[in-house]
Amino acid sequence: MALRHEPTASYHSVQDALRVLETVARHTTGVDSTELARETGLGTERLTTLLRMLRREAYVEQLTDGAYVTGAASIRLGSAEGHDRALRDKLQHTLDRLRDSVGAAVYLSRYVDGEVRVTQYADSPATPKVNEWVDFRFSAHATAVGKSLLTQLDHEGRRDHLARHRPARLTSRTITSDRLLLSKLAAQPPTVPVLDLQEYAVGTVCAAVPLTAGSTAGCLALSLPLEHAHRLRRAADALNRNAAPLLLSLAI
Repeated sequence: MALRHEPTASYHSVQDALRVLETVARHTTGVDSTELARETGLGTERLTTLLRMLRREAYVEQLTDGAYVTGAASIRLGSAEGHDRALRDKLQHTLDRLRDSVGAAVYLSRYVDGEVRVTQYADSPATPKVNEWVDFRFSAHATAVGKSLLTQLDHEGRRDHLARHRPARLTSRTITSDRLLLSKLAAQPPTVPVLDLQEYAVGTVCAAVPLTAGSTAGCLALSLPLEHAHRLRRAADALNRNAAPLLLSLAI
């Protein structure tokens, strides 16, 4: 199975952020923004935006003299010992913050060994997660999570998945035609959130954006009750804006 390589804005942001982090790491006693701009080749406005995000996520720290040094999050994630726990904690912290900012349950998912897996999520009594009435592994054709992951596979990868998990009708809106579904997946732009408008469950709408790290397809998603469907587009845009910090955590 191969992945489609269509870089998103989040991917480009992460590549630029990694350049900044590598440059900061080389200057163990600190480096100012002027030198960072010179060594990374990034414009002032772009660099300022990245440094704001990196400081918020604790990947860099700014000293009293204005210089930047490697932050606590970078140190924890860069350590072989305890890396997996540090990564999970960092991702959960970001998901919790995103849940509160968009007012919706949020999910982090990966496509592992040919199956859809929701690896982490953040919900609350005010933002409950979706009732998984049909296992997400068997309903990729109907969920925003599943469709987002499938769009990141090549054509043969999608056909293989649908051959193993035949599309079943879950609601009146579910697409069960292989041909129609494959056509829609192929036409999905990588920069536009994938939507589920009551295709998986009546009374629930969802959105997902790609979060591809290395050779593994991933996505960031949210769900809302139908009465909040008017917020879906705005919340989906927030997903896109906040995908970079999560992708960066996975890349370090």
